[in-house]
Amino acid sequence: MKYHIVQLGCQMNISDGERVQNMLDKMGFVPTDREEEANLLGVIACSVRQKAIDKVYSRIQKWNKWKNKKNLITFVTGCVLPADREKFLKQFDMVFTMSELPGLPEMIQQYGIVTPAGMQSLDKGLQEMELPKNEGRNEAAFRLKNAVLPQDKANIPHPEKGIEEFWHITPKYGSGYEAYIPIQNGCNKFCTYCAVPYTRGREVSRPSGEIMKELEDLVKRGYKSITLLGQNVNSYGLDKKGEEVSFAGLLDMIGKFGNSRKEKFWLYFTSPHPRDMTDEVIEVIAQYPCLAKQIHLPVQSGDDAMLQHMNRNHTIEKYRSIVRTIRRLLPEATLFTDIIVGFTGETEEQVENTRKAIEEFRYNMAYIAQYSPRPGAVSSRWIDDIPKEVKKARYHRLTEELMKHSLAYNQDLIGKTMDVLVRGKDRKPGYLSALTEGKIIVRFPSANESLIGKFAKVKIHSAVPFSTEGELITKDVEHPVNA
Repeated sequence: MKYHIVQLGCQMNISDGERVQNMLDKMGFVPTDREEEANLLGVIACSVRQKAIDKVYSRIQKWNKWKNKKNLITFVTGCVLPADREKFLKQFDMVFTMSELPGLPEMIQQYGIVTPAGMQSLDKGLQEMELPKNEGRNEAAFRLKNAVLPQDKANIPHPEKGIEEFWHITPKYGSGYEAYIPIQNGCNKFCTYCAVPYTRGREVSRPSGEIMKELEDLVKRGYKSITLLGQNVNSYGLDKKGEEVSFAGLLDMIGKFGNSRKEKFWLYFTSPHPRDMTDEVIEVIAQYPCLAKQIHLPVQSGDDAMLQHMNRNHTIEKYRSIVRTIRRLLPEATLFTDIIVGFTGETEEQVENTRKAIEEFRYNMAYIAQYSPRPGAVSSRWIDDIPKEVKKARYHRLTEELMKHSLAYNQDLIGKTMDVLVRGKDRKPGYLSALTEGKIIVRFPSANESLIGKFAKVKIHSAVPFSTEGELITKDVEHPVNA
């Protein structure tokens, strides 16, 4: 029996999907890239963006038509707003939160799908059934009654409840050298453009002991790039004051562990909120080689009035002071950010202030999103008064400013030899693609795919905005190519 999962949304959803996949593997299902072959079809949904929800509806309409020809089960989980959940209950066979994932085997058994893990509990019932002679059992098609799932929103558990049990599920990592570790779930910030607090609930910090255990296991297994995930990672531990370490304390634990190991790895985190970023976090990163010198610090807008409109609860001066500390203590660090352009009520002066912020902070990368209302967020009740063509023009203006600083930084790398992690084949034929510690793309000519997932040294000889090109110097950081 096969399963196919469609993953939508952010890195947190990808991490959640890895735990769903491992649960299904343990139940005896086999993954398939061809959804038409699957007996079990699922979506890791994202209610944060309307386009992602539209994709969910498109998928389930197609899948439900397939039920006229074959026996299959559908489910949806992930970031789902209450309003979407109510609609999904009418279209999917199973709708559950990530905190309910440990109960997935029982949910599936209610639908009569027999898996190797479920055979023992179902075997007795099957044996007691009277079947016509010479008629074999088709366990994959055998159906019990439909599962009784909650139809009342009040009975659907709040996303934060039971999340600790979900974290105990071992993920099926999608890579042999890169991995995500969730350290926190939910958000307390309530930015007016964001629906996350309504899909994932309030902030809940994962026990640091569990985080360290997962990290230590990954490093021992040879993982090279590990990212801590949370909606606001630097507010880690604030919900358990006196019981848990702070985010800086967690990074310090990881740094000390890294110093004790011979294996090389880079530890990243995303995303922090400027409101909770402390000098202590930056000071800890400066102390330990394994803590990657790359900071993703969302600014969203370069205008104080707009930041207040977004309920960001930080000012540009507060943000500026953080960047100054980063430049002072981590001069080699790259700086990434998130920006929303065309938010409700944005003026020409405000978008110009955002352009000036890009100019001042010299970002290596900015994920610039043209605003669209998120159902469930506060701003979805406001008039989306910036025309699409204006948003697009502003987007290009900010992108052009970003490209200047990305190119200038990358050109300064020319002639330097950089440690890189090789990630796969590049779009350019005959080349491999890698990332520096600061997550700058480096491509180099090589057909040796055995380098993928390993560290190497590359000498940079050319640069364009957002990427560089170079020549392989060593296969890894210890052994020369011609050795």
